[in-house]
Amino acid sequence: MKHPLMRVVTAGIGLTVIGILGAAGLVNAQTKEIRGAVTAISNSSMTISTGQHDMTFIIDPATKVEVKAAAKKSRAAGSAGNAGVTVTEFIKTGNNVLVRYKEDGAGLHALSIRPVSAAPKTSREPSDEDVKVAAGRVKEVTQSYLTLESRGEDLTFAVNAETDVLARNASKTTKAVGGKTTISDFVHDGDTVSITYLDRGGAMTASQVRVRLPRK
Repeated sequence: MKHPLMRVVTAGIGLTVIGILGAAGLVNAQTKEIRGAVTAISNSSMTISTGQHDMTFIIDPATKVEVKAAAKKSRAAGSAGNAGVTVTEFIKTGNNVLVRYKEDGAGLHALSIRPVSAAPKTSREPSDEDVKVAAGRVKEVTQSYLTLESRGEDLTFAVNAETDVLARNASKTTKAVGGKTTISDFVHDGDTVSITYLDRGGAMTASQVRVRLPRK
């Protein structure tokens, strides 16, 4: 049966882009899927944090990016005779994604990548079970994620523009530079922090990071 709403176009590097989200046909008995936050990406590979561990996927011409805007841009580029889109135009570090993949001899092969919200959309507010708190020592912090050593295990949280940072002089410093600061300006490796976060679909997203002052 034909699907009139689905349009498949080919990107400049051979990347296939699906215009209308709906790649159910990709799923078979050997296909798996995982949700997480992108911590590193290029046009040949992508690493995501699932909240429990990192996973790195191979991106190649068979990988599909399920984004409407990508299909539109690719059509326009084809009409003008220009190169098509690349995966890094639409998938960025810090983005939450759903990856369908297959494991083969070369590693984890990304079949499709779909940008998703930090948590599945529901009609309810986050419950007490969704909102959690973790405390520990910072092992690594970047503009898109923070890794915390807590109770003998490493926890990785996605951070974004909605993440609040509570630290001494944070507001004063941010105002002084016109608001152009990042979490790494106030949170550093070795800091003791407490993190309030949402845990949905296996992905942990920090809503607040509080830096604890060392005891004198």
